[in-house]
Amino acid sequence: MFSERTLYIVATPIGNRDDLSARAIDVLQHVDRIYAEDTRHSLPLLRHHGIETRTWTLHEHNEESRIAMVIEHLNAGSSAALITDAGTPLISDPGFRLVRACHAAGVRVSPVPGACAVTAALSVSGLPTDRFQFVGFPPAKSNARQTWFRPLAQLPHTLVIYESPHRIIESLTDLASVFGPERPMTLARELTKRFETLLYGTVEEILEAVQADANQQRGEFVLIVGGVATLSDTDGDALPSVDLDKTLSVLLQHLPVKTVARCAAELYGVTKKTAYDRALELQRR
Repeated sequence: MFSERTLYIVATPIGNRDDLSARAIDVLQHVDRIYAEDTRHSLPLLRHHGIETRTWTLHEHNEESRIAMVIEHLNAGSSAALITDAGTPLISDPGFRLVRACHAAGVRVSPVPGACAVTAALSVSGLPTDRFQFVGFPPAKSNARQTWFRPLAQLPHTLVIYESPHRIIESLTDLASVFGPERPMTLARELTKRFETLLYGTVEEILEAVQADANQQRGEFVLIVGGVATLSDTDGDALPSVDLDKTLSVLLQHLPVKTVARCAAELYGVTKKTAYDRALELQRR
């Protein structure tokens, strides 16, 4: 139900204009004001759906200065909606400070859910979704980006990363370097738009595909990266296979398999059989 003295957080389409929900249209038509990240970007969408509500800008550069005005407007018994250029507000977009201020002022905040590039990409990635972590945009510089990637590369769950077109090649290159070229991933580009692309494979395969086709270097990207592979010992405990494999590979160059298995079992707390079977598999490779 539509309410006064409420800030609605309204998700807008990430591409296809007709993905705006009926409830979102109703709310945007009836609120007193719409705060948009970029009114020039949002107006075509609003006009497409016959929404004539007055729009005001609210973006990362003016959010702090707008807060008092928005709170005053809402406390006067009015209503407002916050939208972003695409998707759900506050997901790598402005709005956090405003929502926090509304909570502090006792102003109601209500979500109007809809499109979100994170969940849209996850749903078609073919990678595990029972546990995932959204980490947003990586740093712009390669050294900082690799440092940022390193702890993420050891996590066992799926990662969701945003990236822009002018850094996609460099980010994929650093991803291959830190996560390893064989790490499974999905690249989602221009979701729900005319040139939507989904690439599945290893980091190396996707990097090669993007390098080979300039068209795949345009648009907005969501990178879904599989977690580090795990092995389970007989007690069902999981451990990162990257560290174990590295240790086994080094020891196999100098010691018999049984000795390697015994050492690895002591180091990683797995059974000797688990370490022995894994050592044999690595040796066969």
